[in-house]
Amino acid sequence: MNDVEVHSSYPPPTTAVWEGHPIGVWAKNARAAARKAAQVAELRAAGLPVPSAAGAMTEARQDQLDAIDPGWCPAWETGWQRCYRLVQNHIQAGGTLPTLDGDVVVQGEDLGRWVTAQRFGWEQLLPVQQWILENTLKVAPAGEDERPVKQTQDTKWAANLAAARQFHAREGHLRVPRKHIEHLETENGPTGRQGGVDGSVVVRLGTWLDNARKRAAKLPEQRRADLDELSMRW
Repeated sequence: MNDVEVHSSYPPPTTAVWEGHPIGVWAKNARAAARKAAQVAELRAAGLPVPSAAGAMTEARQDQLDAIDPGWCPAWETGWQRCYRLVQNHIQAGGTLPTLDGDVVVQGEDLGRWVTAQRFGWEQLLPVQQWILENTLKVAPAGEDERPVKQTQDTKWAANLAAARQFHAREGHLRVPRKHIEHLETENGPTGRQGGVDGSVVVRLGTWLDNARKRAAKLPEQRRADLDELSMRW
């Protein structure tokens, strides 16, 4: 029995070791040898001289690896291919497509997080990667209604000011530690910024106030007045 039969995934991570054999490094070197062979073939097809074919993988060996997994030497980053195979194996074993962080973790890979990253980073994928996801995993790009609303400078200021007012109302002052994070309670939940587990908006209030002090001379009069009402220490 080999590593692929046990773990049902290929390519293995570079650090992978199976029964004392550094198969991760071996697979990495095999991909390099296959790419060297492809370069040699391209030069010969173009009628150009080949400096050296040393280190190029033979067709017979490529066929052996193709029999294990046709995607063993992808044109993209091997970590992507590995996660894709893990998700595919999970579904073929009767599981559902993981969509939440931490929902399914296999061999140290958070498959839900990976799927989400593909959906929201669809434009950065190669067309063939998009085709693979759509046709084998039924993964679709994130819709506009799923993407966070982009905030303007005014809405960002309003959210930070609301957090400052919330802190002042609770503590009676605005002496906020530099690293303090305020969880702003909102009716509609987070829009365009990191949200808390309870649906609140996470505001790095200490950092914001520190930056406001540094830009005090450039702040509009109304914004300075808003902070003065909270006894802001400039």
